[in-house]
Amino acid sequence: MGTLKIDILGTSFAISANEDDAYLKKLLSYYTRIAEEIEKSSNLKDSAQIAILSGIMICDELYKEKSKNIQNSKSNANNAELDAEAERLTIEMIKKIDQALK
Repeated sequence: MGTLKIDILGTSFAISANEDDAYLKKLLSYYTRIAEEIEKSSNLKDSAQIAILSGIMICDELYKEKSKNIQNSKSNANNAELDAEAERLTIEMIKKIDQALK
């Protein structure tokens, strides 16, 4: 169980989570980087607005990755079906060749 002191966007607090400290620090570092990018690239100065937009940006990344994983899973399933059909046809052709050679 890890703990993390958060000090971002004018707010400071600590959390405990079922993750190790290093992982929690990586998460905070990533979130901080996103928040800083938004603050620099937008006209937003309100910390709540920056925090909300940061959360939306991270949700967007997560959603796109999940969608990509779902598409990859579907492609893999289709490939497995095609592989099975190719194997079936190959076995069938081998049997026909064997019969023709007899």
